[in-house]
Amino acid sequence: MQIKFGTDGWRGVIARDFTFDNLSLVAQATMDYLNREGLGSKGLIIGYDRRFLSRDFARRVAEIAAGNGISVRLAEEFAPTPAISWAVWESGAGAGIMITASHNPPEYNGFKIKESFGGSALPSTTRILEEIVAFNIENARRVVAVPYDDAVGKGLIQTFDPREGYFHQIGRYVDLDLIAKAGIAAVVDPMYGAGCGFIPQLLPSVREIHCSENPSFGGQAPEPIDRHLQELSALLKSGEYKVGLALDGDADRIGAVDENGDFFSSHCIFTVILRHLIEHKKLTGGVVKTVSTTRMVDLLADKFGLELFETPIGFKHICELMLERDILMGGEESGGLGVKGHIPERDGILLGLLLLEAMAVSGKGLRQLLNETMDEIGHFHYSRIDRRIENDVKEQLICKLRSHPPIEIDGRQVASTNFSDGFKFIFENGDWLLIRPSGTEPVLRLYSEAGTVDQVERFLRAAVSIAGV
Repeated sequence: MQIKFGTDGWRGVIARDFTFDNLSLVAQATMDYLNREGLGSKGLIIGYDRRFLSRDFARRVAEIAAGNGISVRLAEEFAPTPAISWAVWESGAGAGIMITASHNPPEYNGFKIKESFGGSALPSTTRILEEIVAFNIENARRVVAVPYDDAVGKGLIQTFDPREGYFHQIGRYVDLDLIAKAGIAAVVDPMYGAGCGFIPQLLPSVREIHCSENPSFGGQAPEPIDRHLQELSALLKSGEYKVGLALDGDADRIGAVDENGDFFSSHCIFTVILRHLIEHKKLTGGVVKTVSTTRMVDLLADKFGLELFETPIGFKHICELMLERDILMGGEESGGLGVKGHIPERDGILLGLLLLEAMAVSGKGLRQLLNETMDEIGHFHYSRIDRRIENDVKEQLICKLRSHPPIEIDGRQVASTNFSDGFKFIFENGDWLLIRPSGTEPVLRLYSEAGTVDQVERFLRAAVSIAGV
């Protein structure tokens, strides 16, 4: 089969695409790459989430690393992706591999590569890996592995706990004592994922729900979006808590529920934390956002005189800029956010704690903080629709939009377009609509932001009609 890396790694349906045989092909190609680049001698960090067979898949990758002469430090139990990424950077390893499908549905698993700087593999790296996989398949390259127990006995595979180093870094970045003293009544939903237990270990007063082992993730994708957080919302509406935090399946994404029990999207989170970093932490630097991220970030960057960059969707593009330039904060609509002074990586746990720190410093709730900013820069509404779409229909739609993009949508003239990733239509007052096929699933994503809820809904209805879904 052809192995393709999406927005962050290679993912597939377990037992159909994501099999031990296909995983072995990808792992062997990765070891070939690491050894060719002189990175194998620095060792490899491997972690895994709580999905079905993740531990076994991780052990298989470790066996192949050992077979190729690369020493491995394997997480002794499930761990969040940001903790593994931090371990890569802190230990000076040549790379890291995380077995996870992140926010994808339970039937998926995946293979994320972290480069030596602790962030997602850059597009240039994943292109090379795809080429090596294809070359190895064509030339019947043998997968070389050492059985797990033998490799452990020889010291080629050692297990470790990534928590200690990661927690130390978090304690340096966030004022945990200040948060604890503020006495904020908080509840966190790790969605049965790899972030279970991490925030409560740092802040024992925080309550946690959905923390048992459940590879089906309660029957839904572990993605911290509105429709998946109804129980968390109900807890906030009860009046017992002031904030709810949610993590995705590998805890590199963040979602939240505000003091009113309403969903607090990644756009809102980005806006509140960016202002907190500027005004309270006194940090400076550029700001990076993906093509589907709120215009509030643009306006805040302009207000504080910060350089703004826009990239295609996928944190690897943000990571690239964070490595090249002085970037204060970067983020995407899906809840992946990264900040200066940490690794160039999404970190749902750190960003959740930064929300609590912003509340502790100000004595205000999340919605109050956001509304104060909106009163200055304007009020915005946002929504997204996901529709399943077959690959042949998806390709036909892409061809149609490329060759004959609409010049008017919902009776409004399109002022400009951005087709760097999907098809973004921008209107004169800054409202926008994005039609974008997913890079990892047979899904079409439709996004819109506008000044009123009604206009957002009208744009999305128009997008459904345009796409024929």
